[in-house]
Parts: sequence; structure tokens; C-alpha cells
Amino acid sequence: AGVMHVARIIATLKEFTHPGTESKSPTDLNLLIENAMVITHNELKHVAEVETSFDAGLPFLNCEPGSISQVLLNLIINAADAIKERENTNGLGKITISTRQVEQNVELRLSDNGVGIVKDVRDRIFDPFFTTKEVGKGSGQGLAIAYDILVNKHQGNIVCESTPGQGTTMIIKFPLDE
Repeated sequence: AGVMHVARIIATLKEFTHPGTESKSPTDLNLLIENAMVITHNELKHVAEVETSFDAGLPFLNCEPGSISQVLLNLIINAADAIKERENTNGLGKITISTRQVEQNVELRLSDNGVGIVKDVRDRIFDPFFTTKEVGKGSGQGLAIAYDILVNKHQGNIVCESTPGQGTTMIIKFPLDE
């Protein structure tokens, strides 16, 4: 089982680093999420259970798979970090990832039951170099890069909904090509 897990990680990493991923191509978002979960498994296994609810009939996105994978990794690691910051944690936290088609958009929701984000901070999370993590833990680039990839390169949208003490949901919308 261990050898198979390592083989799967290597195969997934090859997909992440496949040359030419910076041109847009029809991509299975659900598969990108599954691959990101494989890559982050060791980071998550002692922190959170991950629940997924994927729309099996989700249309392929015309996107840069490598860039979207980078966004997914950032969001999953941020969710895990938010769960680690909770006090009085009994057991594992929970991360929920769902996909669905909403009109002419593909919507991805990634929720955690971590510490949540206060409004003053929430207004700045996409600013370059802004971080709430201690020195040496975060660069403040993850969400700024995610915003650039989603909004500027893919004409999508990312919104953060959060309740301090209860958790955060990142909502991403990708427009489907007409």
C-alpha cells in the first residue's frame, strides 16, 4: 500500500509539472482537486478530514491546469493552517470541497472549520505580502497569486466568506466558454 501511495504521488507530481501547462486547455477541475488532495495528504492527515462533493457532470474548464493546481494547493494548505490555529481542538478538523455548475459558471467551494477571519483582515487577504501567519510561516503571496490567476488570467472570481471562530469558505467561479 505504501509503494502504491508513493507511485500515485509521483504520477500526480508529473501531471503538476507537465511542460506546456501554461497554455489553456480543456481540464477536468474535479481531477485537479483530487490531485491536489493527493499532494497535500501528508499535510492534512493529522489535521483534517476532507469531504468532497463533486458534480460528476461538470463541464471541462478551458484553463491553465498548472496555475489552477497552484491555487488549489494554496487554498487547501491555508484551510489546514486555519484548522491548526484553533484552540481546544477535539479530533480532526473538517475541510469540505465541492464543485457544481451554476448557470454559465463552474463553482468551487472550499470550506474549513478553522479559526475564521475577522472582517478587517478579510478585506486585505488578497493584497500582496499580507499575511496573518507568523514570520517564516507565510509569504503573503498565496492568495495574491491565486487572485491574479483566477481573476486576471481566467476572468473568474474568488470571494471569501468567514465567521471568526467558525471557519471560512472560499468561493471560486470560473466562466464557461460560450
